[in-house]
Amino acid sequence: MALNVYMIFNGECRQAVEFYGQVFGSEARIMSFGDAPPNPEFPMPEEAKNLVMHAELMISGSRVMFSDSFPGRPYVKGNNIELAIVSTDMDEVKSIFNQLKEGGKVEMELQETFWSKCYGKLTDKFGVEWQVSHDDGSAHQGE
Repeated sequence: MALNVYMIFNGECRQAVEFYGQVFGSEARIMSFGDAPPNPEFPMPEEAKNLVMHAELMISGSRVMFSDSFPGRPYVKGNNIELAIVSTDMDEVKSIFNQLKEGGKVEMELQETFWSKCYGKLTDKFGVEWQVSHDDGSAHQGE
């Protein structure tokens, strides 16, 4: 299991990731919202397609994750850090999510996505935003 810092930006994520990548000598993996498979129930707004859905850099041995805020989602500078729990143990993912959601607010229930067999997002009862995700290890082979 890993605990990762997840930094959220308001449209300038790509520039931030490229800057941090240069500073720390790390090559970024960047996925745009437009790279996601289309969902007719939730059409992608045109202004979101080039925004960063997810990016990662290895900085001093730690995986740091980045994203742009989705259009229409409130963005508050200074409150743009989330914690991301990533585990190869599916039971651990479910247990952590279910404990963190008690008294909190679930933004996205645990579910299979195109990047994870099990992913969920919530704000706990203390106002801390969490992303909980299963990683089967295939996305990071060779690191």
